[in-house]
Amino acid sequence: MLYNFDGIIDRRESNSLKWNVAEGELPMWVADMDFQTAPAVMDAIRKRAELGCFGYTEVTDAWYQAYCSWWQNRHHLAMEKDWLMFCTGVIPAISSIVRKLTTPAEKVLVQTPVYNIFFNSIRNNGRQILENRLQYDGKEYTIDFQDLEKKLADPQTTMMILCNPHNPIGKIWDRNTLERIGELCYRYHVIVVSDEIHCDLTDPGKEYIPFASVSEKCRDNSITCIAPTKAFNIAGIQTAAIAVPNEVLRHKVWRGINTDEVAEPNVFAVDAAVAAFTNGGEWLDALRQYIYENKEYAVSFVQKEIPDVQIISSEATYLLWIDCKNISRDSRRLAAAIRKTTGLYLSAGHAYSGDGDDFLRMNIACPRSVLQDGLQRLKTGIERYLA
Repeated sequence: MLYNFDGIIDRRESNSLKWNVAEGELPMWVADMDFQTAPAVMDAIRKRAELGCFGYTEVTDAWYQAYCSWWQNRHHLAMEKDWLMFCTGVIPAISSIVRKLTTPAEKVLVQTPVYNIFFNSIRNNGRQILENRLQYDGKEYTIDFQDLEKKLADPQTTMMILCNPHNPIGKIWDRNTLERIGELCYRYHVIVVSDEIHCDLTDPGKEYIPFASVSEKCRDNSITCIAPTKAFNIAGIQTAAIAVPNEVLRHKVWRGINTDEVAEPNVFAVDAAVAAFTNGGEWLDALRQYIYENKEYAVSFVQKEIPDVQIISSEATYLLWIDCKNISRDSRRLAAAIRKTTGLYLSAGHAYSGDGDDFLRMNIACPRSVLQDGLQRLKTGIERYLA
């Protein structure tokens, strides 16, 4: 193997949010990989650090070119330089966009279960959360379009946050689905903010479809938030981009992120992104294969060893969405019990709303030996919960 994803990195005592846990506990919750980033990114950061000067930093032409080339070559979307704006992160971008493009008490629609921090970006800004609950048939999720249209037609609904690919269910929305969403949002004057941060973490052979690439209506009525941070495990560097084809929307977003002071890069943010998108492709493909094999291993283990739970089939992300309704309909209680008896720290699905109380979320972006440990703890935890 060209890249060593099996090596164990001791992240304790490193101020890691994920690994700030008690001795003996195994954190498999937050979306943070236990792999070193791509060698090209590490080299770029070392080179910058060796200067020893850490002053104010500009966004370079190379940064724009890196994003445009990556999205053209990887995702078949011809982005223009003028569409792009630097931002310190996808969530700071979304929060700023909500503040600038909606007014207090208006409704922002999300499709649940969904990334829980979206709720903070809406609620903390005095807007109303409007749920379009995804339909689950026991195997997969689909969109309830009748409910979606009804809620988008509400004049008080002015924005929709789309998760593409969808966290936590790992679904890649197909072109027809995205086009239907785009048509409805355009018809009812609802701006689409598409969070596409997980787009580069698809299974080998699977491709996501950028929302803005689907149709003219999707392009002109959308704001897309993208970043190398999830795929290259550099969230702590705080580097992201917002792509807005529509000039009027773009100006509003630009005003919002500059008013909120989240539009200036730290000293590593530009170089890390350029290195990732310019020289990180081979590493990323190897990573995607390793995560896919982890996923296959986990599915096989659960089917054989924990038949009362089910891992939902997914095509993207390194997050398993585990159906535990035959064990418990209270995910917080179940997650707490598993952590107390085995030390395995998972995310309770309750945080993601929708039908999340029936689910646990497990991060499998870790060495295979760590995954094996985590799955064995999951089995033991469930056995003790049922005892």
